[in-house]
Amino acid sequence: MSDTQIYDILREALWAGFLLCLPILSVALAIGLAIGLFQALTSVQEMTLTFVPKLAAMMVVYWITMGFMSGLLVDFFHDRVLPAIVGS
Repeated sequence: MSDTQIYDILREALWAGFLLCLPILSVALAIGLAIGLFQALTSVQEMTLTFVPKLAAMMVVYWITMGFMSGLLVDFFHDRVLPAIVGS
């Protein structure tokens, strides 16, 4: 296996990791901004007010995108990693 093949697999692995994290992190960012704005407007500084809704929204998004995430990982390993291991 050449260096370029290793770099290509690493690049695709980083891209797959980015795509896996994107839905959950974007929802956490949006909920965090909305709750931060609400806290700034109402002067309510409760720690559970930020944690619980973010956690719940992230769990819902994970549940919705679980099929996409597992399909992406299976395709990546089937198309790129396993042929590299076998040597095809």
